[in-house]
Amino acid sequence: MKALVYRGPRDIAFADAPEPSITEPHQAIVDVVTAGICGSDLHIWNGHGFSDTIGYTVGHEALGIISRAGRDSGDLAVGTRVLIPASVGCATCDECSAGRVSACLTKSGHWSESCYGIGPKLQGAQAQQVLVPHAARNLVAVPDDVSDEAAIVLTDNAPTAWYGCRRARIAPGDNVVVIGLGPVGLMSVQCAFAMGAANVIGIDPVESRRSRAQAMGATALAAGEHVRDEVRLIVGRTGLDAVIDAVGSDETIVLAVKLVRVRGRVSVIGVNQSPALPFPMQYAQVKELEFAIGLCSVQAELPVLLRLTSSGRIRPGDVVSHRMPMSQGPEAYTLYASRDQDVSKIVLDPNR
Repeated sequence: MKALVYRGPRDIAFADAPEPSITEPHQAIVDVVTAGICGSDLHIWNGHGFSDTIGYTVGHEALGIISRAGRDSGDLAVGTRVLIPASVGCATCDECSAGRVSACLTKSGHWSESCYGIGPKLQGAQAQQVLVPHAARNLVAVPDDVSDEAAIVLTDNAPTAWYGCRRARIAPGDNVVVIGLGPVGLMSVQCAFAMGAANVIGIDPVESRRSRAQAMGATALAAGEHVRDEVRLIVGRTGLDAVIDAVGSDETIVLAVKLVRVRGRVSVIGVNQSPALPFPMQYAQVKELEFAIGLCSVQAELPVLLRLTSSGRIRPGDVVSHRMPMSQGPEAYTLYASRDQDVSKIVLDPNR
């Protein structure tokens, strides 16, 4: 089969990869119809990945059709249209049984087994086929009224956004800031409004991303040294109730803590790989703020998000900007990293 294979920093190739085979009764194989590139895939592309090895298939966002299934792989039949949640659990421990697969007790600490395409343990989803372990827990049927593009965003970006907003305890009437307006940030804008936020302010240095946020109802500001003053002018003395950091860099985490009001809430959902974050503890302590950070268990968030998508309350497909053949995967990664051509979310066709 064909897949996108990581060969080193800024070197992802469309190449031959071994076809998966079922070796355990809990496994299933999905023929991929659509795959997505996630912002966290750029960490790997840039050489700052989660594994020291090369030569593995990347990607953790896919929609497809079950083509083969082991006898213990659950009730979903061959031929079922499914999305593959980015998070992977053992399906048997107490945490996984409750849907909290990011806290899987069996795989605790084994990052290479917790997500597809971040190392060789679980080959990635930017491929023509994906082997899914513990398929009964790690596959989700997609309703007919949810489009392929919306389903791709529901594999990771939308659940991460909902998780971040939920942990920020966004309530009706809240003033909210979202830092970073990539696909996760744009979905955070939608989710904040769905939870009842009165005002959502999006911050990003890229004009096309700000325009997308504005089209979703947000007030959009350019990142820069004056952004704190601009936010104060918008929200006034009421202040910001919550900040969602969809970037996760040292700088944006510090900005989030400084922006939020006294007894406000900060929720970080962007990936941070810093071994020594210069956390502004004095601000946090004086403000008595709540600080949340973590990784989303997609399976736990999907039941609500599928209903919200079907009803039109959220529109995950709106963040998709480019549709490209998987054979142009190397060019797609370069485009996504460049932020040119109004790029937001890139989806790939594995059969082209």
